[in-house]
Amino acid sequence: MQPYFLPYIGYWQLINTVDTFVIYDDVNFIKKGYVNRNSILNAGHRQRIILELIGASQNILIKEIEVGRNRGKILKSIDHAYKKAPEFEKVFPLIQIILDNPEKNLAKFLGNSIKMIVEYLGIDTKIIYSSDIEKDNNLKAQAKILDICQRLGASQYINAIGGKELYIQEAFKNKGIELNFLQAELLEYKQFNNKFIPHLSIIDVMMFNSKETIPNMMKSYKLL
Repeated sequence: MQPYFLPYIGYWQLINTVDTFVIYDDVNFIKKGYVNRNSILNAGHRQRIILELIGASQNILIKEIEVGRNRGKILKSIDHAYKKAPEFEKVFPLIQIILDNPEKNLAKFLGNSIKMIVEYLGIDTKIIYSSDIEKDNNLKAQAKILDICQRLGASQYINAIGGKELYIQEAFKNKGIELNFLQAELLEYKQFNNKFIPHLSIIDVMMFNSKETIPNMMKSYKLL
């Protein structure tokens, strides 16, 4: 999976489900995707948070892009939005460490945030970068994914439901690999006294749910 900026719970369900999670950092950046943007809850409404980038282009690999300078502004937005949330005192210091990270490389910055939240959630999945895997970098799309799977000795490949149109079951089956897609189920929880807004950043889940209850939420998905 591409590294996303504080993604929604389905991303973490995927990490929790697999033995090895590959941060796909040597693939081209996609504008207006979730690599550098997400949403939080602010005053009962969905608010977009966008991580500023330097040198971002769809012709450049994620690992070749730098993080900009608006992390402090994002942190202030999160502070303002969730200051009265039940888990704020436990979660905000973690988010502060993540956003205060001086790492400039986008892939490493996002990778660090993923690893820190994985630790907070008690997930023990092995996490590696695709750029660290010896492989045929001339391959593209599905062929590249299959190459990575084979080099890691994978018998099963699980992707998020959004990738269902990108991969062909038969191609994986021919390589002895089972292909599945994870579809997160709708999880409702109390967000102050507001009408529930789904599919927000994992920040929202952690701010309103204790570390003891989140593991059960990790199981609310279907494998297709």
